[in-house]
Amino acid sequence: MTTARHIVAIDQGTTSTRAIVFDDRGRVVSTGQLEHRQHFPKPGWVEHDAEEIWTNTRRAIGAALSDAHITRHDVAAIGITNQRETVFVWDRATGKPIHRAIVWQDTRTQDAVDALAADGGIRRFAERTGLPLATYFSATKIAWILDHVDGARERAERGELAFGTADSWVLWNLTGGAVHATDVTNASRTLLMDLATLDWSDELCSAFRVPRAMLPEIRSSSEVYGHAESRSLLRETPIAGILGDQQAATFGQAAFDAGESKNTYGTGNFLIVNTGTELVHSAHGLITTVAYRLGDEPPRFALEGSVAVAGSLIQWLRDNLGIIRDAAEVEALAESVDDNGDVYVVPAFAGLFAPYWRPDARGAIVGLTRFATKAHLARASLEAVAYQTLDVVRAADAEHGAPIRELRVDGGMVGNELLMQFQADVLGIPVVRPVIAETTALGAAYAAGLAVGIWADTDELRTLWAEDRRWEPAIDEATREHGVARWHRAVERTLDWVE
Repeated sequence: MTTARHIVAIDQGTTSTRAIVFDDRGRVVSTGQLEHRQHFPKPGWVEHDAEEIWTNTRRAIGAALSDAHITRHDVAAIGITNQRETVFVWDRATGKPIHRAIVWQDTRTQDAVDALAADGGIRRFAERTGLPLATYFSATKIAWILDHVDGARERAERGELAFGTADSWVLWNLTGGAVHATDVTNASRTLLMDLATLDWSDELCSAFRVPRAMLPEIRSSSEVYGHAESRSLLRETPIAGILGDQQAATFGQAAFDAGESKNTYGTGNFLIVNTGTELVHSAHGLITTVAYRLGDEPPRFALEGSVAVAGSLIQWLRDNLGIIRDAAEVEALAESVDDNGDVYVVPAFAGLFAPYWRPDARGAIVGLTRFATKAHLARASLEAVAYQTLDVVRAADAEHGAPIRELRVDGGMVGNELLMQFQADVLGIPVVRPVIAETTALGAAYAAGLAVGIWADTDELRTLWAEDRRWEPAIDEATREHGVARWHRAVERTLDWVE
């Protein structure tokens, strides 16, 4: 057991990369964070610069260590959590990317998805993967890069190229190219892993035209994968935890057992309901995913309600419309009016994800009159985040036959008290925010700390969770259902836009 008592969690997200130092009570000691550019080469295309992300990762680590006044000798392990599904492809010999990373929000491969769905529908591979056919997941993005970069497919088949989601890219670089691996949670988001075997499927690789030679080794979520290389500020420190961001947030919320859940408000919204060791296939528009696997223990599974646009809707108000100068301004602007003025925003920028899975949908603002102001639009945007959560919570309730009794929440938007109160109102159940809201990075830290003996087991981790704030519903059923009905009418108007 190590005498060092800090964990560094690397949170490689959709809009930024953070390094957070945690102590052995799960408390935040310091943070380093840098945003990276969002590239939109064409409508529906979203890309990231892989090298910029790695540069930012190194800088974020340096900033976090400096602010905490610690060195590598004080760090017991490194945990990684990451934006899932985003595709990185690089040259094994040079470590250089052959194309910008294609982000999970990107919809350029819709034609490929449609072609695959023509034989068996969007649930063609769902029994094996837990996932519908959608541009959201990695497989068709990998094939697109191989088809559009000269010589890439042949090089991939010869084993000269490596694919990974963001965790694999960070791990590869942290270890100086010594380790090409991923964990089961990230692998379960690619459409290439068989949930029954927790291994890559030759049949799926063939269907999606992805050479198995370029895929990382699949490991558990909590074990020592390798050590930081000699040029790193964290050299020789074990890298011991990897979880996709939503699974990491679930772990950080101590939702370890069947029936426990959380909802994360980040770039998108993601509800996860733990189903324990039972692999449950949804009949209500949710997806089946791996929640986590600790070492050699049996894997834990989950149902997930994935919503594409949440915090990115507020960014859109800021960057595209100029309604606000800073995301933090949206709450005050929305509070300046009593209600949404009968305006509803459906942010189907990349189609609708769970529970609809409608790639033909596009965003809409409905109910506009001359009465509507930018304040109404701001309020309707916050309400859209809550209504999308309502849709996936109701799907989860239908799946289990028993309602979720309270919603544990985390992510960047949970500081918005207007949103949290409206979320409780529209759900009709309490919404609970933990003391440590950085649950995504915390989950990665927990996984790494378990692997090196900082914490003994999940029972000990559960004692570290504490409630910060609780919002109780404050509207009547008739008011709630009127708003929900209007929301669903607005959703209907977004459908069948893309032919």
